[in-house]
Amino acid sequence: MKKTGTKTIPAAKRSIKKPAALFAAKDFLSLREVGAAELDAIFKLAEKMKKAPEAFHGKLKGKSLALLFQKPSTRTRVSFQVGMAELGGASVYMDPQEMPLGERESIKDISRVLSRYCDAIVARTYHHSDVEELARHAEVPVINGLSDMYHPCQTLADLFTIRERFKSLSGMNVAYIGDGNNVLNSLLYGVAKVGAHLSIATPRGYEPSEEVLRDIKLIAKESGSKIILSNNPFTAIKNAHAIYTDVWVSMGQEKQREQRLRDFQPFQVSGAIASKAPKDAVFMHCLPAHRGEEITDEVMESPRSVVFDQAENRLHTQKALVHLLLTRKQPKN
Repeated sequence: MKKTGTKTIPAAKRSIKKPAALFAAKDFLSLREVGAAELDAIFKLAEKMKKAPEAFHGKLKGKSLALLFQKPSTRTRVSFQVGMAELGGASVYMDPQEMPLGERESIKDISRVLSRYCDAIVARTYHHSDVEELARHAEVPVINGLSDMYHPCQTLADLFTIRERFKSLSGMNVAYIGDGNNVLNSLLYGVAKVGAHLSIATPRGYEPSEEVLRDIKLIAKESGSKIILSNNPFTAIKNAHAIYTDVWVSMGQEKQREQRLRDFQPFQVSGAIASKAPKDAVFMHCLPAHRGEEITDEVMESPRSVVFDQAENRLHTQKALVHLLLTRKQPKN
């Protein structure tokens, strides 16, 4: 592969104002609104829940969670439903046929009605603006279960998995190889907030959102995080503790499939990548995986793969998130 240059995102001079209290925001729409202390609280509680789940049985007894999904889901749906059951609460799942957002009924009306029935709403939508509108009109917390812009619940599991393996997040080197998509946008925020470093390799034209990168400059100044952009996966994996990839063709991009397969082929996480990676590096994927495209069976099934640890950790981190959101002290009027 032709070697290309790299670009380091410089830290801005302006500092970030820290939130006054844990979970000051009502909702969990992206990691942009979440501070390092809040992430640490989620990870510490998730660790306790994973080690001793029985200690938290019944903690959300009488609480209910609405799952409002426009997109199909395995991990997001099952992990939230099982998590609520383990905590003693209930969940109600609504698919696009039952409740199409903004069609049979306006988003603001759906949001108000669900707020009267449930204690929190998880929304999985095509457009991030739909999640934001739900949150604007909801009287209960709204959690982004995935949108076109962000996938913050996935990043919770990703960072928790790295923390679990290496006993730390600060100073960890993460390499991301692939598309500048919603998973990467959230990973950028998460890595920068906890003081880890992220080296990104994408084909030209598939870089992460400029809007997100502008924000990341400010956060990196505060945390000491370093973000490096390149178009060479072998450059990205140098000194990596974790090597992460995701699908090349996301839901809604099917018409671009052939072009994307051509553009991304040199970015496959394969045995060639594994052979050049640091010996203690782990391999990550948020799933579902298209084996033979962005990642090979050889890597997915290797002893260094933590892909299914990530998947399991969706359950523990989301249980911690929901518990913290539903049991926090409400501000006095």
